[in-house]
Formats: sequence, structure tokens, C-alpha cells
Amino acid sequence: MTLKYIEEILPSLINGTWMTIKIFFWTLCLALPIGIIASLGEMSHIKIVKWLVKFYVLIMRGTPLLLQLIFVFYGLPIIGVVFPRYQAALFTFVLNAAYFAESFRGGMQSIDKGQFEAAQVLRLDRWQTMTKIVIPQVIKIVLPSIGNEVINLVKDSSLVYVIGLGDLLRAGNVAMARDVTLVPLVLVAIIYLILISACSFAQKKLEEYFSYYE
Repeated sequence: MTLKYIEEILPSLINGTWMTIKIFFWTLCLALPIGIIASLGEMSHIKIVKWLVKFYVLIMRGTPLLLQLIFVFYGLPIIGVVFPRYQAALFTFVLNAAYFAESFRGGMQSIDKGQFEAAQVLRLDRWQTMTKIVIPQVIKIVLPSIGNEVINLVKDSSLVYVIGLGDLLRAGNVAMARDVTLVPLVLVAIIYLILISACSFAQKKLEEYFSYYE
């Protein structure tokens, strides 16, 4: 009976999982570059840029993601700015690149200034210094914290349920409420564990790849 029931609800859970993966993938692709740019803005010598970026980081890190989702989808239409559900979720998640910005900023500031001076002695230009010396070390330094944020992103994607988006958690909740059984939520938990385990495995492999800087 249970196996037959699982077969019945599995397609809807898979569709929900696909939505969760899409939100996760595009958020990661867009938020990482924005995080790097924001981290550079935080270290900028131009005061207005520096303080604007710091204010952005403060707002994003200082307010709950759930509140931000509600504000973007339900609040902005009051002033005429309307997002469809999927775009509202993606926009909100990408804005939270502020978390990545802080990780990259910490990594860049941890690089010893002597390495920049050594690069000048070797007559490396700024691009070569950043790509050959600084960025590989920064990636190695920030990988653990970035990995944690990526895992949190997978779990936080369940918050899109509040704006009615058909993600994995919503699919599980609908099946549970309809059939009055905990089996859908158990399956949802298993799927989330698989997704997070895959992210953890990828993080471990990346850390091993950059371990030559130890």
C-alpha cells in the first residue's frame, strides 16, 4: 500500500524538486558574481560606493528572507511593481548575494599585502595578480563559508511556499493535507537530504582541488 502510494505522489514531488533545483541553480549562478562585485564595492576607496554597498548588505542580512519574499511579491505591487511568482522568488534570493559578499570580502582582506608587492616586483599587471595569485587563494579561503551558504540556500528555497510557488515542500504539504499522512513529508526530507549531500560532496571535491595552497 505504501509503495503504491509513493508511486502515486512521486511525480508531483519530482516536479516540485525540479522547481527547487531551478531556483537554487539560477540563484547560485547570479548571486556569486554579484557577491564578488559587492565585496569589491565594500573595499572601494570611493566612499559613496562603499557606504551604499554596506547599506545594501545591512538590509539584506538584517531582515528575514521570508519577510523579503513577502515584501517583493505582496508589497511591491502596491507601488505598481509586479513580479510573477517565480521571478519574485528568484529576484529575492539573488538579492541575498550580500551573504556571499561578506565571505569574499573576508577572503580578500586575508591576503597578505606582501603578495601584491611581490607581484609588482615580478612585473605582473593587476589582472594577472588577481587571476593567478589572489583569486585562487581567496577561493580556497572562502570555500567552507560559501559551502555553508549554498547548503542554506537549498533549505531556504522552501520559503517560496509562502508565495504559492510549486516547489518541493509545497508538493509535499499538498499531498499530506489531502491524504492525511506523513509519508509525503518523509519523502520531502529524504529528497532534501540527497540535494544537500550532493552539495556537500561537491564542496569537498573543490576543497581537495584547491588543497595545493596549504
